[in-house]
Amino acid sequence: MLKKKWRAGAAGAAAGIVNGLFGAGGGMLLVPLLSAWCGVEERKCFASALCVMAPLCLVSLGVYALHGTLEAGESVPYLIGGIFGGAAGALLLRRIPVRLLHALFGLLILWGGLRLWR
Repeated sequence: MLKKKWRAGAAGAAAGIVNGLFGAGGGMLLVPLLSAWCGVEERKCFASALCVMAPLCLVSLGVYALHGTLEAGESVPYLIGGIFGGAAGALLLRRIPVRLLHALFGLLILWGGLRLWR
């Protein structure tokens, strides 16, 4: 039990560091860690990662705001689209087979990595 709690805490810390460094992306690290390292059921990993990432994003947002690197006005269109996209994705989660979710998630990570490689 203690080992599982330690792993869960370490996974959360890793996600927080990634989120703070890159402004997001902690969830991309947290989903596989929750599954492989913490034994969370596959489908629950995505929802659990969101539950963890929401407060972490608020903390990162506060730090960015305190350091003057936040452009809130420019973020509004992304926020509006993100609200609708987030709702659509959450509703689709139950309908998409887990194997397809893994493939889509892997492709998303791969695409993001290739875009940053330049």
